[in-house]
Amino acid sequence: MTALSRIVAAGLVALPLLALPARAEIDIQAVTTPGGIDAWLVEESAIPFVAIEVVFAGGAALETPETAGAVALMSTLLSEGSGDLDAQAMAEATERLAAGISFDSGRDSVRLSIRALSENRDQVIDLARLALMEPRFDADTFERERARTLSGLQRDARNPNAIAARRFAETAFQDHPYALPVAGTPESVASLGIDDLRDAHRTAIARDRVHVGVAGDISAEELAPLLDRLLGDLPAEGGALPGRAEFAAPPGVQAIDFPGPQSLIFFGHAGIPRDDPDFLTAFVINDLFGSGRFGTRLMRELRETRGLTYGVGTGLSAMALGEAFQGRVSTDNANAGEVIELLRAEWEWLAGGGITQDDLEAAQTFLTGSYPLRFDGNASIAEILASMQFQGFDIDYVNVRNDRVMALTLEDIHRVAARLAQPEALHFVVVGQPQGLEDAGL
Repeated sequence: MTALSRIVAAGLVALPLLALPARAEIDIQAVTTPGGIDAWLVEESAIPFVAIEVVFAGGAALETPETAGAVALMSTLLSEGSGDLDAQAMAEATERLAAGISFDSGRDSVRLSIRALSENRDQVIDLARLALMEPRFDADTFERERARTLSGLQRDARNPNAIAARRFAETAFQDHPYALPVAGTPESVASLGIDDLRDAHRTAIARDRVHVGVAGDISAEELAPLLDRLLGDLPAEGGALPGRAEFAAPPGVQAIDFPGPQSLIFFGHAGIPRDDPDFLTAFVINDLFGSGRFGTRLMRELRETRGLTYGVGTGLSAMALGEAFQGRVSTDNANAGEVIELLRAEWEWLAGGGITQDDLEAAQTFLTGSYPLRFDGNASIAEILASMQFQGFDIDYVNVRNDRVMALTLEDIHRVAARLAQPEALHFVVVGQPQGLEDAGL
C-alpha cells in the first residue's frame, strides 16, 4: 500500500477538489448509462481519487409498525459480508484496496458511499456490487447487530431528547411510517428475522429509485459502464411508497414526566414542501429566525437577552412525503411555561412582519458566503450531487443558488413568513417536570 493509500484509508485527508469563491461555477455533467441509469458527474483529475454516492429513495418510509427497523438493520449488514466473503474477509478486502464502502439509511433513503483510488477503482466497484447484490446476512452478525440496536433503543427510552422526538413524530404523523423511529421499536426489532432483512433488501434496493452523484478522477465515458456494472443487475422496481404524511398534531401542549432539572421542548407545526416555489425564501427566513447559530432572532431573545437556554434551534423538515416547521429547546423546569409563551410571541413577531432589511441582508451575506464551503472535496461534492437529484433540484442549482438568495426582497420575506409561521397552530411536547404551564394558560 502506498503512502497516499494509507492516508486515504485512514481518512486523514479531505482530498480537496474545489476551493470555490462565491461566484465560481461547478461544471456538472449529466451522464446516462447504456442501461438507463442517470448520474451527475464533476470530473477532476488533479487527485487520483473518485467518490461515488448512490441514494435509493424509500428508506424507513417503506416499513410497517411490525417491520420498523428492518431497513436500518439491513443497510448495516450490507457491508458485513457478501458472496464468499464473511464480515472479516470483507473488511480485509476493503482495507487492502484502501477503499471506503459504507451504507447508511434514514427516513427516506438508503445510501451507498464508495471512495476509491483510481488505481483500484474497478476492484472497489466489484466489491461494492457484491455487497449490493449478494448480502450474506449471516446469523451471528445479524444477532450481534440486532442486540446492538436493541441496546441503543433501551438507551433512547431513558433519553429525554429521544422521548420527545418520538412523541412529536407520533403525534404529528400518527399512522404514517414517519411516526415510527428509523431504528425501529424494541418490540419490532426483537421480532425481526433474517427473512425480514431479505424482504427489506428487495423492497429498498432497486434501480427505479436510484440517484447517483460522482466526483473525481473519472470521465463520463468511463463512468457509464462502471455504473451499469455496479447497479445494472438490481431489481427494476422496489416496494411501493406510502402516501403523503399530513401534519396532524393539534395546537397545544403535552407534557411527559421525566425526572431531572430541565425540560426539553419539541415544538412545531406544518411546513412547506421542498418543491414549493417559496421553499428557498422559507429557508432564508429560518436561517435568520431560528437556525441555531448565534445572531438569530430566537438565540438573541431566549439566550442572550433572557438567559433562558444555552441554545434554541428551528428547521424546515422537508421530507420526501411530508413536512414540518419545527424546533427544539431546553430550559430549567421553572422556566418552561415562560419559554413556551415566548416562542408563541416570537412566532407572532415572525408572522407579523418583524424581519427587517438589516436582518435579511445579514442572512444573505452569511448564506452566500458559507455555501461554497460545502464543496470542500470529492466526497462532499458527490454527496451533494446525489442529494440534489433526490430532492428534485435542477442540475444548475448550485450555480444559481446564491443569485436566487440575493434576489430575495423584504416583501418576499414578509409574504412567505406570514404563510410559514402559524403561532396558533404550534404543538409542544415537553419532557421533564415543567412549571408554569397552568399560569401561562397552557
